[in-house]
Amino acid sequence: MATVKTIGSSGQIALGKEHAGRQVLVEEVEPGCWVVKLGRFVPDSERWLHAARIEKALDEAIAWAEEHPAEASGLAGLELRIRR
Repeated sequence: MATVKTIGSSGQIALGKEHAGRQVLVEEVEPGCWVVKLGRFVPDSERWLHAARIEKALDEAIAWAEEHPAEASGLAGLELRIRR
């Protein structure tokens, strides 16, 4: 459904309160023609986390952590492990 919107003096267009806080991808396909898509986007600094190899390693680490609950440890015990 097409609607007519007016670009405000600050250069903004309101898309509706139901979309407040959401991220959008705005693509200018040609001058004056934009495609706006709702979505979730990964910052460049976190993109490496989504590589297949890294995702697999993270999934394995999370599974291990879920099966091995955290335990209290003493510094003396840790020092002995490090010195070995």
